[in-house]
Amino acid sequence: MLWLHPVVNKFPKSQRFVLGQQIENELLEIIKDIILANSERNKTEILKRINIRLDTLRTLIRLAKDLRFLSIKQYGDAAVKMNEIGKLLNGWMKRFAQ
Repeated sequence: MLWLHPVVNKFPKSQRFVLGQQIENELLEIIKDIILANSERNKTEILKRINIRLDTLRTLIRLAKDLRFLSIKQYGDAAVKMNEIGKLLNGWMKRFAQ
């Protein structure tokens, strides 16, 4: 998701440190939680937390699109990438739910 940083830096200055920072923070928390889940035996709770964070990130990205801080193409690219992460996460959750 390195592509997102330069996009967020182009948000209006008033929102760069509000909405932009929230988007980047959520993304970093997802990355940290994925690393944590990879090293933990009981992954279920961490995976649930990642799923909630991913839903939050989707909402923030949608808000940025609705406010026209993201173009339709940028939003589409982000949606595809977040859906890919969601599919991987759901597969991981199914594997460890047994």
